[in-house]
Amino acid sequence: MTSASPRFPPYPLRGVRVLHQKQNCAPHFAEIAVDFEPAAEGFAFEVAHGLTVEYEPAEDLPRFFAAAAAGIEEQLSLPEHGVVTATRVVLRHARADASGSHELAFRIAGYLVARKALESTGMAATPGGAPRDGG
Repeated sequence: MTSASPRFPPYPLRGVRVLHQKQNCAPHFAEIAVDFEPAAEGFAFEVAHGLTVEYEPAEDLPRFFAAAAAGIEEQLSLPEHGVVTATRVVLRHARADASGSHELAFRIAGYLVARKALESTGMAATPGGAPRDGG
């Protein structure tokens, strides 16, 4: 019998934090911290109860959080990692900036936080093919 691909995460990862910031003509700003919890299967994302973010207009925040979730899921599903995603991700902290926060910034932050979590467990593919943060 062939060995199955490893499941991610192999154990709970708490407080994985990333700051994505670029200062140029199209600034980016997103800071997030998430917990990765092992799950039975698949990918689930939730925002911690009571999470507050000082940002106006507050109506943008659900879109930012959805973009972070999409970035996390995209990174975890890259075939070069060779893992089976079985995780519940909980957004514990988020920070946004009026001049640089938008969906793309949060999507990249999600991508980077998942990569950081994969690296911390030794499950990340070797650098080369995956997009990297330029800032």
